Amino acid sequence: MSLARTLLLTGLFIGLHSAHANPVEEVSTVLDHFHRAAAEARFDDYFGLFAPDAVFIGTDASERWTVAEFQAYAKPHFDRGRGWTYTKTARQVNVSADGQHASFDELLDNASLGVCRGTGVLRRVAGNWKIEQYHLTIPVPNALADEVVKRIRSAP
Repeated sequence: MSLARTLLLTGLFIGLHSAHANPVEEVSTVLDHFHRAAAEARFDDYFGLFAPDAVFIGTDASERWTVAEFQAYAKPHFDRGRGWTYTKTARQVNVSADGQHASFDELLDNASLGVCRGTGVLRRVAGNWKIEQYHLTIPVPNALADEVVKRIRSAP
């Protein structure tokens, strides 16, 4: 085989390989960008990662927000340069067989809330991964569950 043909085939192989990147890594990169944009209060970058019909579910039982509702909440904070910082400590990503959806769960660290968990779903929109649902929770240790439930029930 000639050197030119070997180089051509090598180039084609590399091109095909990069065209089909690992979807688990792609999703993880989107989530990393999501958290970085929030920490840096970059409104357009942050909300650009959501699908148009996405939902954000916060830590309070009343917090189920459409993108527009979540934008209205976040904009004043981001405009003042104040986002929120959640640092990933662990993450699992699962991609559907057709490669169009992915689910994830991640453990996060936050300075004021401590250990948090994010779970959600992404889907491919025009070839890009977009967050369809993000759910932020504060895991409650089982040993504290009864006490936490009592406090929640007694809250106004």
